[in-house]
Amino acid sequence: MTTPKKSVNRQGYKVGESVVYPAHGVGRITAIEEQEIAGFKLELFVVSFDKDKMVLRVPTAKAGSVGMRKLAEPDGMQKALDVLTGRARIKRTMWSRRAQEYEAKINSGDLIAVAEVVRDLHRAESQPEQSYSERQLYEAALDRVVRELAHVNRITDTEATKLIEANLAKSPKRAKTGEGEADADLQDEAA
Repeated sequence: MTTPKKSVNRQGYKVGESVVYPAHGVGRITAIEEQEIAGFKLELFVVSFDKDKMVLRVPTAKAGSVGMRKLAEPDGMQKALDVLTGRARIKRTMWSRRAQEYEAKINSGDLIAVAEVVRDLHRAESQPEQSYSERQLYEAALDRVVRELAHVNRITDTEATKLIEANLAKSPKRAKTGEGEADADLQDEAA
């Protein structure tokens, strides 16, 4: 049994507002409804993810604890873009351990942490190919940052991707040309 609520503002969120849900990225609150589940009445945010064709129902009381948050402010978005211009920080641990850390950062919903994953996993044309799992993590992180940047700056996903790529190109490692120099940088980081 679902009962749409007349109230449009709960826990600081309102119907029609874009939010970030950690495990799925940017979505829009389409309704606040009440459902009876196992004899208990629960008030739920109905969050729609158009790109994924998915609808998620989040209890209003649990929104904060599951990590749902409002979109980043423009200055927070700029901080994330600044992270992309930094030097990649790749730990000397096994890939499986790093992959778990990257996955945790992506699913944390923290924009800065997700931007760090994009920065660390980005490969320029002159650099060696990525493994399949590396590429999957990179694309997942990039997608999260692109969607939030597009919503915050009110631009298309394509424009957001170009902006991110421009910031990645400014990083010290990628500003150099020639394969030998890029390989030397990777060896320096490994040391």
